[in-house]
Amino acid sequence: MTCPLHGTRLDLSTPPRRVISLVSSATEALFELGCGDAVVGVTPYCGRYVDGLQVPIAGDYLKADIASLRALEPDLILVTSGIQATLGTRLAEAGLPVYALPLPASRFGILENQITLGGLMHRVAEARVLCTRMEAGFAELIATPTTHRPTVFIEMWCGRHLRGIGGLSFIHDLIELAGGVPVLAVASEAYPTPDLNAVAALAPEVILLFQEPEHPVDGAALIAERGWTWSPRLIDSDITKGRNIIHDGPSYLETARWLSKQLHP
Repeated sequence: MTCPLHGTRLDLSTPPRRVISLVSSATEALFELGCGDAVVGVTPYCGRYVDGLQVPIAGDYLKADIASLRALEPDLILVTSGIQATLGTRLAEAGLPVYALPLPASRFGILENQITLGGLMHRVAEARVLCTRMEAGFAELIATPTTHRPTVFIEMWCGRHLRGIGGLSFIHDLIELAGGVPVLAVASEAYPTPDLNAVAALAPEVILLFQEPEHPVDGAALIAERGWTWSPRLIDSDITKGRNIIHDGPSYLETARWLSKQLHP
């Protein structure tokens, strides 16, 4: 198999026996597919999504020591596209067996990545069962009757940088699955910097705020600081499995169900 992004050719005539996953969503999916025994290296974040994970830390999302990775003798190293592309290129240039999963532009991209993982690990049947289960959950959410679909502005603080979401983001799908209407979702972008004046003009009913523990954000204080005069309902999302809106692993469905309950208490 050839990695479309980095051009690395992988000999996967047999299932990989030693996998380094530098993507928390892929790590979660590998364990869901029954491939956990093959995982020999992860990031510090992967343990958030796999209970009792006991695997050495092999690298971070943006950096990893090539010599340390090589010492683990991997058959496969998983990264993503997007901001992780630079790391993937460096690993590919070092001759390591890297495969980049595309950053999903929708919930369908999440399912596609799980099928691709199934192919890489010789677990296609298991991957299709997982995807069918998730699709059934999506269908159930879509069919749930609602008397009102609240407008939702998504505000993500990744580090100290404010980002919104656009039409090319799986988070857009998450809001719709949960019974909301995402606002200011620029159709041709994934994670634009939002125009806060435009947000104020739209006065969304809900502000969905994602934050990391290293950089806590006080939503109520932000609203007051900006001089916003309406009273949106605040919903907090964080790194917890099942309520992390920026995580695109199998627990995405769990997050959609959690968010549906928040939007429609």
